[in-house]
Amino acid sequence: MKDFAGKIAVITGGGTGMGRELAIQLAAEGCTVAMCDVIAPNMAETKKRAEAVAPQGTKVVTHVADVSVEDQVFGWAESVRRELDTDKIHLLFNNAGIGGGGSIVNQDRAQWEKTFNVCWGGVYHGVRAFLPLMMKASEAHIVNTSSVNGFWASIGPGRPHTAYCAAKFAVKGFTEALMTDLAVNAPHIKASVVMPGHIGTEIANNSRIILSGSGIDVPAVRKALKAQGIDLSQMSDDQVRAMVKAQGDAFRDNAPTTAEQAAKIILDGVKADRWRILVGKDAEFLDKQVRAAPEKAYTPEFYKALTEGTDWRI
Repeated sequence: MKDFAGKIAVITGGGTGMGRELAIQLAAEGCTVAMCDVIAPNMAETKKRAEAVAPQGTKVVTHVADVSVEDQVFGWAESVRRELDTDKIHLLFNNAGIGGGGSIVNQDRAQWEKTFNVCWGGVYHGVRAFLPLMMKASEAHIVNTSSVNGFWASIGPGRPHTAYCAAKFAVKGFTEALMTDLAVNAPHIKASVVMPGHIGTEIANNSRIILSGSGIDVPAVRKALKAQGIDLSQMSDDQVRAMVKAQGDAFRDNAPTTAEQAAKIILDGVKADRWRILVGKDAEFLDKQVRAAPEKAYTPEFYKALTEGTDWRI
């Protein structure tokens, strides 16, 4: 798919980050965009920015939906049919994701499962819901966002990250298997797996809002850090909140790759018909390191080489 003008793209997690930038860049090329998110004000801002750069007549529509809930995703697909008066779409970006539920041993089960169900379930539900519309297009492309944590299940020694990593491995494996399925049963549909490194997005801040419903869960933060040997007993609740917020802002602001840059890499990869899209120099470096020495991938020495060879500071 060399040109997005006149096509219809569906994007999950369009409120911020890579989803927002995908919407803006696609709309700028004259592509109709339908996006969902769980935070309506964020989507409204994305819609405003996308419409500002889009050619006249390009549509940008929004829908509030939680991708971890199957009925909501299928309901959104029906809404896209009605609102755009279409029986087909051409591009599906299963982009939505959150972090959380790091440990299956001593952290909240509900947060673990919510993280897994958004990051993996959102991809599965998205494909199931929109595949019938893609089947009717003359050409189509499914783009599933995994992560470097889809081939390296860690963010460093002593910091469990099990729900997110497990989900991203599932996304990667599903997409690779899907390519063969589509080649046999729907050869006009392509599939790509996106594996970003550290991208400057609001995922850290947004995840806490989604998981706790009201912002930063201070008791959960204290418990998680205590398990890592970090005692916050001398800090007030407000100080803990400020610390966590500062960490989330730093994740966004200090990333080696911006969300805008990441979106361009993804869209260029789709145009080049690449099924495997690494995003960021850190992702490229980590991919090479893991492939070169997979049995050493979880040693302190491996992590040291990663931090020395890239801007990896998660």
